[in-house]
Amino acid sequence: MNDFNKSDTEPINLNKIYQVAIAAAYHAGQVLNRNYGQLKHVKKKGAIDLVTEADLESEKTIKKIIQDQFPEHGIIAEESGIKTSQTPYEWIIDPLDGTTNYAHQIPIFAVSIAFVVNKAPVVGVVFNPAAQDLFTSIKAMGASYNGQSIRVSQTKELSESVLVTGFPYNLQEIIDPLMTRFATCLQSAQAVRRLGAAALDLCFIASGRFEGFWEQNLKPWDTAAGMLIAKEAGAHITNFSNETYHYEMPEIAATNGFIHQDFLQCL
Repeated sequence: MNDFNKSDTEPINLNKIYQVAIAAAYHAGQVLNRNYGQLKHVKKKGAIDLVTEADLESEKTIKKIIQDQFPEHGIIAEESGIKTSQTPYEWIIDPLDGTTNYAHQIPIFAVSIAFVVNKAPVVGVVFNPAAQDLFTSIKAMGASYNGQSIRVSQTKELSESVLVTGFPYNLQEIIDPLMTRFATCLQSAQAVRRLGAAALDLCFIASGRFEGFWEQNLKPWDTAAGMLIAKEAGAHITNFSNETYHYEMPEIAATNGFIHQDFLQCL
């Protein structure tokens, strides 16, 4: 089960991939903790889209660990873009999900690392170094939080559910539908939260802390690892039109499954 076979490639040991991903996440987490509260350079990629020296150093650390072990694999990373590859094996990296939180010393941020085969995630690792929270998954083997198995919540009513969302960087362009969805969910659920790190939002669905998550205009590195962890914990994930979600889609709706149809009505 831990060896992935493909006719045009060599078998790959997912246990090794898993261990390398965890090691890379921990080393990147050390970089983030070392720079936390010590930032000297915070730049803007957009009006509200930040990048720091910690993002760059974290990504460099992750890429070195991966490339030392798997130099032939492709890499898709938030800050440095895409390293093309002739194999179906790719790593999708967010070296710091929640940069705005991090820059303001709010300890809700994470390193997100996914390993995908033919565009399908098969290993996911999300690590919040501030809390030492590690969420992991291997496809078809369930999901874990700090080594313990996790499952989605069993809440069956939207009115008793806690939802979480995020606001895209281009929110000014879609502010009316964005706020309409937010208001509808706020009126329909027990509560709505906005944490500022999509990878952790998905992991909190996986661990039963939230019942539903929605967001627009995320990138592959925001969701590739978290979506696998959530799905392996029993989550149901689609776009707003109830089509099976892929990390290249512009919309994501993730729930514990029980509230999914009612949730989609709000979106």
